[in-house]
Amino acid sequence: MQAPGLFRSAALIAVAACCTLAPGYAANDDFPQPARIVVVGDVHGDFAQFTTVLKSAGLIDNKNKWAGGQTHLVQLGDIPDRGPDTKKIIEYLMDLEKQARRAKGMVHLLIGNHEAMNVYGDLRYVIPEEYAAFASRDDEYRAAAWEMHENELKAKGAESTITAEYRKKWNEERPKGFFEHRVHFGPGGKFYKWIVGHNAVLRVGDSLFLHAGISPKYVNHERTAINQQIKDELEDFQKLVGGMAMDDEGPLWYRGLASGDEAALSAHVDAVLAKHGVKRIVIGHTPTAGAVIPRFGGKVIVADVGLSKAYGSRMACVLIEGGNVSAIHRGKTLPLPPGDPASLLEYLKAAAALEPAASPLTSLIQKLQNGGVK
Repeated sequence: MQAPGLFRSAALIAVAACCTLAPGYAANDDFPQPARIVVVGDVHGDFAQFTTVLKSAGLIDNKNKWAGGQTHLVQLGDIPDRGPDTKKIIEYLMDLEKQARRAKGMVHLLIGNHEAMNVYGDLRYVIPEEYAAFASRDDEYRAAAWEMHENELKAKGAESTITAEYRKKWNEERPKGFFEHRVHFGPGGKFYKWIVGHNAVLRVGDSLFLHAGISPKYVNHERTAINQQIKDELEDFQKLVGGMAMDDEGPLWYRGLASGDEAALSAHVDAVLAKHGVKRIVIGHTPTAGAVIPRFGGKVIVADVGLSKAYGSRMACVLIEGGNVSAIHRGKTLPLPPGDPASLLEYLKAAAALEPAASPLTSLIQKLQNGGVK
């Protein structure tokens, strides 16, 4: 999912001149320990899967209304891209945040790399159906944009280039709903304001939550400094180049905690825990084989199980309650194992047994049995 530097730079050049807003301040990023926390990983535009996993954790009722009481829901980012329901999910969450607060619960929504990408214009993973959900009646935004472009070509004496084939290609590069999508996600837009109003990293009680991970490069950064810098960069695109939001080692992109060698990174993980005063780090971004995966002896929990249809319609989330950490896997609560391979193997077998069809968990189990996973 990582965006090449050349593409990123090109996107920035195109929008930097018009995309600076008055600076704001990051939201609160530290909350006391609630009785119950539910954590959901990457959603990627799949409303049905998202609401199903929320129901499995008892957070919403059959009408998709908040039923979680004082529970805190943490969604780890990557709501957009690869699925058709991005608009529907964000509008739903805007309302669910309010419903939860009225019940003295909380919905915490974190900025992932795909939220940032949609803001600064890296749109390679937006599918046509996703754009179409934003389309206005009669596609007037695109029609107005074409008329403006056509007039510009005529003014330059390039009227001969305006062929049916040219118009077709222009439309293909700007699908129905494209311009409305940019209005929503671009600076000042409804979804833009909502995204930059949230954090990239959050502490709730004794757990740290973020989309991808804290790398050694940022191990000494305070949470508030990370959140403020991400916010500043998304409010002034000129700050993105060489910044944190697009950095491979930044909190929106770093994969080391999810897939790096545990022995090599063990001291680093301990340093992150000590820096933020927590017992564990819960992350998304890097899809697992379809189950919540504990790493580093449970100090890191990888919660991107591949929830959306684009990743196989897996179904699990994290539950932190009473000092214990579990997975809710297809509706069944499975305690996460301690660090030994035998316990992890038994946990994965229990999760695989709940799968309705062949699962990638089978291959992971075989690797564990053969000593191939470290």
